Amino acid sequence: MPETDLARAVRTIPDFPKPGVLFRDISPLLEDAVLFHKTIQLLAAECSDLHPSKIIGIDARGFIFGAALAYKLGLGFVPVRKKGKLPSHTISHAYDLEYGSAELEIHSDSIRAGEAVVIVDDLLATGGTAGAVLKLLDQIGAKALLALFVVELPDLGGRASLAPCEVRSLMAFGDQVHS
Repeated sequence: MPETDLARAVRTIPDFPKPGVLFRDISPLLEDAVLFHKTIQLLAAECSDLHPSKIIGIDARGFIFGAALAYKLGLGFVPVRKKGKLPSHTISHAYDLEYGSAELEIHSDSIRAGEAVVIVDDLLATGGTAGAVLKLLDQIGAKALLALFVVELPDLGGRASLAPCEVRSLMAFGDQVHS
């Protein structure tokens, strides 16, 4: 099955969550067993030469892809969650969003200094959330081998904001705003 089948399955919903925005909905990739399997296979292929110790998934859709990828690769899965959602001792990083701010947390004992990991999320837009995860890894002393995304919106510049971390995505969609 060509990767274009995955791209065709991503729905474009105009004017969501606000007028002028083209929302890229990955729900069809999750709902179709063949497409979901193909997505995980492709994500695994992107990691084949890296040998990470763990996969990190970003709250919330990064959990779906990250956990399945960790299972496929036989690795542990580490969730990075919104503030207040993890029950044990955490470290956190606050960051700015387009309209406000947010804070992400990770259990302080889930990754050791020196570990090499892969970060997984469904979508790369501006890179703010993935950038916050990189800051958490810096606090721990861990290394991100790769930031891996199912969909990338290159017009929003997220890839550049994550430098020097390597970034890979399965598909990209341009023209994120329409008139």
